[in-house]
Amino acid sequence: MGAQLRVYKRRIRSVTATKKITKAMEMIAASRVVKAQRKVAASTPYATELTRAVTAVGTGSNTRHPLTTEADNPTRAAVLLLSSDRGLAGAFNSNAIKAAEQLTAKLEADGKQVDTYIVGRRGVAHYNFRERTISGQWTGFTDEPEYADAKQVAAPLIEAIEKDTAEGGVDELHIVYTEFVSMMTQTAVQAQLLPLKLDEVAAESPAKDEILPLYDFEPSAEDVLDALLPRYVESRIYNALLQSAASKHAATRRAMKSATDNAGELIETLSRLANAARQAEITQEISEIVGGAGALADATAGSDS
Repeated sequence: MGAQLRVYKRRIRSVTATKKITKAMEMIAASRVVKAQRKVAASTPYATELTRAVTAVGTGSNTRHPLTTEADNPTRAAVLLLSSDRGLAGAFNSNAIKAAEQLTAKLEADGKQVDTYIVGRRGVAHYNFRERTISGQWTGFTDEPEYADAKQVAAPLIEAIEKDTAEGGVDELHIVYTEFVSMMTQTAVQAQLLPLKLDEVAAESPAKDEILPLYDFEPSAEDVLDALLPRYVESRIYNALLQSAASKHAATRRAMKSATDNAGELIETLSRLANAARQAEITQEISEIVGGAGALADATAGSDS
């Protein structure tokens, strides 16, 4: 019984130490998710208005441009997957990876070759383990992304969209990231960044009945779109990085809270088992003492007779 009691006490100490770690991680994630939410709220209006500006230029001109014009026969597409550098976030990374694989399978079923670009060590490790080709990868900034990180990610994608497919370019640019809905809900989403679908953007606009003004472009609509292309891609990727970071912190907070609660329940269970083992040990010792005293009394009575 003594050995069993020592085992229970050792496990209680171990689980208690783990509980302290998960509680600390929960508090850190809770503080980070608030900051990430503020950044998302600050960047979303800019990305939205920039998208509307591109839509206005595309609607007000007949210029063929990678930003607004679909290829007659698209044969190649790029998929950007946003994962995280760290784990301990529940199904955060697996959901994003699953959404990216579904999108890739859909594009390949349409007869398109897919180039995969990945942000985050978890996504890179998943594809490397399965020996899949990665056209570009970036790591080390997923917890707190900056606009410079978005520019770094966007640069090769913009270069690819501006090239002809015969030279290694792509006709479409898609992104897969986790949208932050609330502290309890984060959803993996797929979005097509390029070419921009003007009809869908107009349908999603809050002012659906708004009449767009007529524009004169100087020097030309094509030059305006050329200037807007990098800013549009960078702003959308930056907003997606912030959404993904906020979602990851929220998922980590939820996972660590669940781990902390489970550790508390396990400590209670082990404490009950330890108490039962201690009581059994005490009962056994009392029984041995009573039995020894009885045997001694019987031996003394036999010698007297």
